[in-house]
Amino acid sequence: MIMKLKHDTVDVDQILSLVKETDAIIFDENSVQAVYEKGAADYVTRVDMGVQRFLQEKLTQLTPSVGFIGEEQPRFRADPQGSYWILDPIDGTTNLIHHYGMSAVSLGLYEKGKITFGTVYNPFRGEYFCAVKGQGAWLNGKRIRVSETGRLDHALVSYGSSPYEKERAHDLFAFYEQIFVRCADFRRCGSAALDLCYVACGRQEAYLEQNLKPWDYAAGALILQEAGGRISDWGGRELPWLENGDVLATNGRVEGELRSLLSGGNCFS
Repeated sequence: MIMKLKHDTVDVDQILSLVKETDAIIFDENSVQAVYEKGAADYVTRVDMGVQRFLQEKLTQLTPSVGFIGEEQPRFRADPQGSYWILDPIDGTTNLIHHYGMSAVSLGLYEKGKITFGTVYNPFRGEYFCAVKGQGAWLNGKRIRVSETGRLDHALVSYGSSPYEKERAHDLFAFYEQIFVRCADFRRCGSAALDLCYVACGRQEAYLEQNLKPWDYAAGALILQEAGGRISDWGGRELPWLENGDVLATNGRVEGELRSLLSGGNCFS
């Protein structure tokens, strides 16, 4: 099956090519080593800033009627009835600094309450996930689907450790232990966008994390949904898209067991 995605607002191929052009910035070792600390365990490099400047400039030229929300300019006021690019220039900055190979450019398009386009690009693995609402999810031009695994004890579950809120670690990990002893195994990727895509393509069955920003989850959420998966907040509600959210993402088949554990947990924000 050949990927032929169409979108009413943007030229999909043009946007995908634009995102791939960030390679030149991402693989600049001097920029990787220029590290600044924004907060506890929260870092930014010249790569993050360079990717955001490049894409913001290009996207504004291509789609002047679409607003822009990016991680490296986090103060924003968004109209829920508006249209916005939502960008995480490098999701997994700590991974980037440590040459871990699990970092991605995550770009979603929000339009009047819905995410209609999303792409997540990991240049270190040459993997390009993308989706247009209603047209399926794709990895390097091939259609992807969530896994068929229907039992939590057979499922690989990925989690976020909330590294910026370590004062919550005791309670959070006590709760995660309840999931760990019931699933096949845990994984910790360090990139929310990639975790969502890994559920989308069947590499794992579920992913959960609290207090994710819109740029962490916007693109990956659409890719997961278009691959047949399900995503919501920990209470089962639709994600807010323009606000922080506690994310539960699954292949749809292990959601019931996980939601049962969540309903008895004490880790809600």
